[in-house]
Amino acid sequence: MKKTILLGLAVLTLVGFANSAEAETPASKVLDEIVVTATKKESNLQKTPIAITVVNSKTLEDRHIQSLLDLADGSVPGLRIATFEARQTALTIGIRGIVPLDANQPAREQGVGVYIDGVYLGRQHGLNAALLDLERLEVLKGPQGTLFGRNTEGGALSMITKKPTGELALRTNVGIGNYGSREAGLHFDAPNIFGIKTKLDVVTQYQDATTKNPLADQTGWNYYDRKGLRFAARWQPTNSITADYSFDIGKDSNSPFYSQLLNYNPLGLPIGSFSGTLPSGYIRPLPAIVQVNGTTRMEVADIGVPQQPSVDKTSGHAFNVSWKPASQIELRSITSWRSVDSTQWDNSGGAHRLPVAVGNGVFSRYSLADLWQNQFSQEVQAVGKLARVDYVAGIYYFNEHVSDDAATPSTNTWNANATAYTINDTTNQQPGHRLIDRASSADSKSIATFGQVKYTPRILNDIIHITLGGRYTKDDRSGRLYVVSGISTNWTYTQKTDRFNPLAIVAVDITKDINFYAKYASGYRSGGASSRSITYRSFGPEDNKAYELGLKSEFFNIIRVNAAVYTMDRIGSQIDFSNVGFDTVTKTTRNTIETINAPGITKIRGAELEATAKITRELQFSTSYTYTYTHVPATINPFTNKIQPVFIVFTPKNVWNVSADYSLILKSATLTSHIDVNAADATQTFDQFDTTNDKSVIVNGRVAITHIKVKNGSLSVSLWARNLLNSVYVYRRDPSNGSTLGYYGNFNTPRMFGLQTAFNF
Repeated sequence: MKKTILLGLAVLTLVGFANSAEAETPASKVLDEIVVTATKKESNLQKTPIAITVVNSKTLEDRHIQSLLDLADGSVPGLRIATFEARQTALTIGIRGIVPLDANQPAREQGVGVYIDGVYLGRQHGLNAALLDLERLEVLKGPQGTLFGRNTEGGALSMITKKPTGELALRTNVGIGNYGSREAGLHFDAPNIFGIKTKLDVVTQYQDATTKNPLADQTGWNYYDRKGLRFAARWQPTNSITADYSFDIGKDSNSPFYSQLLNYNPLGLPIGSFSGTLPSGYIRPLPAIVQVNGTTRMEVADIGVPQQPSVDKTSGHAFNVSWKPASQIELRSITSWRSVDSTQWDNSGGAHRLPVAVGNGVFSRYSLADLWQNQFSQEVQAVGKLARVDYVAGIYYFNEHVSDDAATPSTNTWNANATAYTINDTTNQQPGHRLIDRASSADSKSIATFGQVKYTPRILNDIIHITLGGRYTKDDRSGRLYVVSGISTNWTYTQKTDRFNPLAIVAVDITKDINFYAKYASGYRSGGASSRSITYRSFGPEDNKAYELGLKSEFFNIIRVNAAVYTMDRIGSQIDFSNVGFDTVTKTTRNTIETINAPGITKIRGAELEATAKITRELQFSTSYTYTYTHVPATINPFTNKIQPVFIVFTPKNVWNVSADYSLILKSATLTSHIDVNAADATQTFDQFDTTNDKSVIVNGRVAITHIKVKNGSLSVSLWARNLLNSVYVYRRDPSNGSTLGYYGNFNTPRMFGLQTAFNF
């Protein structure tokens, strides 16, 4: 009953998430207006009947957000981000319980669309690149199938960059921190020359490993070295035409988080010997040099292994043109080419993963995987207003080619009694010498038409707004799995689907500052095929229908409260089942993953509440609460042919966020401080296991002195900390080896802190 009352009270989602003032702007007496582009045109957040959280550039700075992985602390309500496995090369991004566990395959799609300046990013790979001077980040919650298209059944994560100003300006920052971290950025706005404004952003970020590798000259774990560059140009030949071109390139060298052995023999099975055949029901003993540690993060690994950095390379061109031939219409064209080149070197487990210790046996699985992707997209929009009707209409085309391969050699060998180990010949780890475990390619073409209108009837003083929209999408997908465990194969799949995703919203302006809406929305995620399957088993799309009630309110220009309750019914949930064992087809021991569509309806229910209060000119508080209930129908495990419970991953039932911002204008400078606390319940980390990770509480903070006058500009100095209290928790727990060894898992990043200086000229 208490939960029901809480769910009813916590009606929906707010966005006074943090100061929207820039770092060089003194605090105001009232809350700042927040502008969003969720409806393909600029609008006031409080007047937009969509559940949105906005993270602006000031908030990104206060929380020292350098890449999307830094948002894994749960600081953005409703948004969940985690690594795939332990790897930083691919991010799992979820909103409202739509969280694909393994979308880093060529023929598998995300459930949350990620965009930069309106361009869809088709792969999980490369999403952890350095962020390049964002103006804001919009988190749109719930299905966005009408305006944003397929693969947005959970929502959309939209990044908007700062555009060239045409005024000469230079912003630079440098910083150092613990674990050898260092950062630098340069943001240069050139003056308007012949009507062309240009801007250059250059960023570099570095951090040493937080778990060291005892093998000399080998990369440790949770290391990164990111570099990024972006060039943007804006040409406005007339008052009605704007042309934007941008080019970005990034390189992210990184290593996975360390996979620790959290316990040993959790089932209490009898223990045999290091050699010979084990009696039925026995497990191997644990070598004395292997550490079992389920409570603290290891600073030095117990087993040294060969490992080099994984490397993600991203690049893209975008050309956007806007033409306003009349006051009632704006025509837009968004053209983009993008590519991702990802090379993965993941030896995160050492002796903590299969195979178990056997005398003279090999161990330490080195996951060596490559992925190459190229995409082209073209979107044409017509946006405008006619009398009492606001409208958006458009067409969209997307074409993608992806290929990958993977190898899994073992890098170490135990001696006869497993008291020591040696390093194997590294030849089979190099390209051209690997036994390829799998290789596949996939192609995807998508064509869509969409439209949305908002009508304000001439009744009740124009307080009612009715929005209707729809999108028709046609997908043509195909793929080929041509290597499995070193054996040439010719498994193929083709899938052609089409969908119409409608939307309907009724919004009511109860007062000038209190707005209520009721919304129906739908979305879908494309089907595909599992390249980790032996037979390239295909699966169908997911469909999601959502109903939402929302409230957006503001009081006295100093208190903002936004809330929503929603219910979502998902049909055809894509569920991953894994099995480690001997395969009779390839005659090898391998980890096989099959993806199938769950039967019936997956139920997702939730409530979101966000509030911000401007206590004084200097002090602002924000808080939020997110509740999510999920239930997936029991599903047949394709490996056991038995019905079993399945779960939605990385979706805590309860999440709380609190933050405070203080700004004091001094005689010759401004003192600012920020602190945020983010708490989340434990949640499952695998579809097929009820085992959960740990609950978490993360505190971040920053203190800065800004507006320090220097010649021709200003200086700021700040001290920041992420995970200020050095909270330790397992964010991913894997029980797959529980019957042969024990659970293994990954701990969160330790406390990070640093000093940063910034100059504005």
